[in-house]
Amino acid sequence: MQAIDIKLLRDFKRLWLQAVAISLVLACGVAILLTSVGMYKALSETRTAYYERNRFADVFAHTTRAPLSLLAEIARIDGVVGVEARIAGDATLDIPGRTRTAVGHILSYPETAIPVLNVPLLVTGRFPDPLSTDEVVVNAPFAKANKFTTGDSFSANLRGRKRNLTIVGTVLSPEFIYTIGPGALMPDNASFGIIWMSERAAAAAFDMTGAFNDVSLALATGTSTATVIDALDTLLEPFGGLGAYDRTTHQSNAFLDAEISQLKGMAAILPPIFFGISGFLVSMVMSRIITLERSEIGLLKAIGYSDMEISLHYLMLAAMIAVVGVGVGWIAGTVLARVTAAQYAEFFNFPYVIFRVSYWVYALTGLAGLATTSLGAAQAALKAARLAPAIAMQPPAPPRFKRSFIDDAMTRLRLAQSTVMILRSLLRWPVRSFLTSLGLALAVASMIAATFINDALDEIVDLAFYRTNRQDAILLFADDLPQIALEDIRNLPGVLQAENQQFHAAILHHGHLTKRVAVESRPPGTDLSRVLDVQGKPLDVPPGGVVLSRRLAAHLDVRSRENIDIEFLSGRRETFSVTVTGLVEQHFGLGAYMDFEYLNALFRQSPRISTVNVTLDDQQIEALHAAIKDTPRVTGIVEMNENRRSFQHTIEQNIVVMNTIYIVIAVLITVGVTYNAARIQLSERARELASLRILGYGRGEVSYILVGEIMLIALSAQPFGWLIGAWIAQLMTSAFTSDLYAIPLVLKPATFTFASLVVLSAAFGSAMIVRRRLDRLDLVSVMKTRE
Repeated sequence: MQAIDIKLLRDFKRLWLQAVAISLVLACGVAILLTSVGMYKALSETRTAYYERNRFADVFAHTTRAPLSLLAEIARIDGVVGVEARIAGDATLDIPGRTRTAVGHILSYPETAIPVLNVPLLVTGRFPDPLSTDEVVVNAPFAKANKFTTGDSFSANLRGRKRNLTIVGTVLSPEFIYTIGPGALMPDNASFGIIWMSERAAAAAFDMTGAFNDVSLALATGTSTATVIDALDTLLEPFGGLGAYDRTTHQSNAFLDAEISQLKGMAAILPPIFFGISGFLVSMVMSRIITLERSEIGLLKAIGYSDMEISLHYLMLAAMIAVVGVGVGWIAGTVLARVTAAQYAEFFNFPYVIFRVSYWVYALTGLAGLATTSLGAAQAALKAARLAPAIAMQPPAPPRFKRSFIDDAMTRLRLAQSTVMILRSLLRWPVRSFLTSLGLALAVASMIAATFINDALDEIVDLAFYRTNRQDAILLFADDLPQIALEDIRNLPGVLQAENQQFHAAILHHGHLTKRVAVESRPPGTDLSRVLDVQGKPLDVPPGGVVLSRRLAAHLDVRSRENIDIEFLSGRRETFSVTVTGLVEQHFGLGAYMDFEYLNALFRQSPRISTVNVTLDDQQIEALHAAIKDTPRVTGIVEMNENRRSFQHTIEQNIVVMNTIYIVIAVLITVGVTYNAARIQLSERARELASLRILGYGRGEVSYILVGEIMLIALSAQPFGWLIGAWIAQLMTSAFTSDLYAIPLVLKPATFTFASLVVLSAAFGSAMIVRRRLDRLDLVSVMKTRE
C-alpha cells in the first residue's frame, strides 16, 4: 500500500464523524429513491401478474336487462377475445351480532365452469354448488372484518325476499383490489362485502332468468378500446346500457393507479434534495481539508506524486463517504420497501406480493450517490492538483479585507466585539454562509412538505363532512323512486330530516375532450348535502345550466359561460348542450350539478329520487337499522360519522408514519449541515478563539462566537426554507391529484413554526456538540499552529 493510500484511510478515520453525518443525509436520498421505486415496482408488477393470472377484463358495462342471446353479437365485435356476462345487484345484509346494516354487492357465479374473466382466487373453502340457492362465497376482507368462517350464515334482503345465505368459501378478486361501498369515501370491509352466488340463485333473486345486466370484455393486443366501447354501447343501448368504460375508470384500478402515480412523484421530487445537500456538504468539507493540508499536498508533489494522483486521492475520500451513504441507503431502502410493499398489498387486498427491485435500480442509486459526492469534491480536488509544490509548502496568503459601510454601521451601533466578529465572518465568506443557509433551508422545507398534509387533510374533512355533507346518513335504493317515497322515508324510525338527491350517469363533451361523471341534482334550499362555491358559500344551482368542479372544468378545458354537451346514459339517452354557469371546489371526485326541476324537465319525467340524505335521532339508530333490513327498496345506508371516522383513522395512521420519517430526515439534514459547518469554523478559527481565551474572554463568550454564528445562519435560513417548502408542497399537491381526489394546498403559520422549531433545535444541539471541543482546546498547541 502506498503512502498516499495510508493517508487516505487515516483521513477518513480522522473525519469519521463528519463523514457519517454526510453519509446519513446521502443515505436518506438513496433510501427514499429505492423505497419509492421498490414500492412502485412491487405494486405495478404484482398488479400486472394478478391481472394476467386471473384474467382481469379490459372493458366493462352495466345495463338494465339484456338477453343472453346478445352475447354472440358482442363476441363478434372486432378485437374482442373474451366475454363474461353476469348478474349483479346490491342487497342489505343482516349479520348476526351486528346491529348496523351492511351492504352486499352480489355477483353470479357460472354453473358450468370457472369464469372466463375476472376469476376469483379461492382463499378458503370452495365455490358454491350450482344447484344450491343459499351457498355463497364472500371476499376475504369482508369475512375477516366480520370474523366469518366457512359454514357461518347471514341473511340478505334480495328485492323484498329475506334469504339466509351460508358461506362456503372466501375469495380475492382482481376487480376488488380496493373495495369501496356505494357513497363511501374509504374502504369499510365490515360494512360492505362482495358476494358470489350461483347463477341460478342470482337470476331468481333479481328476475334475470335468461338475461344479464353486467358484462366484461377482454381485448386482443393492439385493439382500439374506444372503438370497442362505441360498438358495445350501440348493442346495449336498447336494453338500458349505462355506458361502457375501460380499466382507467374502473374504480378499483383507478385508486391503484393514483397510488402508483404518487410513488412516482415522490421518487421525482424528494431524492434530488438529499443528493444536492450531500454534494454541498462534501464540497464544504473537502475545500477545508485541502486548505489545511497545503503543506502535505506540496510534500506529496515534491516526492513525485502526479496531479492526477493527488486529485484522485481527494476524490477517493469523497467516494468513501458515498460508499458508506449508499450502503446504508441500500439496506434501509430495501427493508423499508419490503415492509411498505407488504402493507400496501394488504391494504389493496392483493393475494401475494411480487417484490423484485432490479439491479439497475441499485446501480442507479449507487451511481447517483457517487456522482453527487464526486461533483461536490471535484472543484476542491482540481484545486489541490493545480497547487505548485513550492507554493503549497508555504502558508496561504491571508485574505485582504477593507472596511465597508457595514463596518461603519456596526461601529455606530456599538455592537459587542463578539457580535462584530460573528457578522464579519459571515460577510467575509458570503458564498459559504449562503450555501450553509441553503442546506438548513432545505431541512425546513422537508418538514413543511411533510406536515402541511395534516392541515390539508383537516381541510378535506371539514369541507367533505361538515360544510358540504352535513347529513348523518345516506339511504341508497335499488332503482330511482318517485318523489312521493320521500314521505315513507320520513316515517322511518329516528329520521328527523330527509332531503332527496338525484344522480344520472353521463358523459361530458367539450370539443375533443370527454369525461364520464355522475350528474347530481337536488331541490333548491337543501341543507344536508350542499354545493359550495369557490368562496365556500352555499350555492343553489341556477336552472338552465350546469355547475362543474374546478378539476372537472380543467380536464374539459372549459370556463364559466361556455357550453358543453352532456350525453346522459340513463332515461332516453339524449344529449343536451348546456351552459357552464359556475365552478365549485371539490376534493373528492369530479362533480357536475344541475337544477332539480331543470334536470327533470330535460328528462320529461316527474321528480325522482336516487338517494335520500337524513339526520337521525341517536336514540333510535338501532330501530332504524332494523327497519331498513326489512325495507325491500332500500339497498343500504351510509353512516357519515362512521365514514368520517374510518377516513380519519386510516389517514392518521399514515400521517404518523410519514411525519416521523420526515422529522428524522429533517434532523439528519440539519445535523449534517450544522455539524460540518461548526467543525470547519472551529478548525479555521481555533487560533483566533484561543487568543480570545488568553486575552481573558470566558468560555461562554468564546462559545457565543462559534454557536452564535451557526444560529444566525440557521435563523437566516428560515425564510428561504418557508419559500422552498411552500414550493415543494405545491409540487406534491399537483403530483398527488387525480380524478378520484385532490389534496388542497393549505399552509398555516403553525406549519412553518413547527418546521423552524425542529430545525433550530437540531441546529443548536449540533452546534453545542461541537462547542464542547472548545473546552478541550490546548491553548499552547493552538497558538503554535502556523496560519
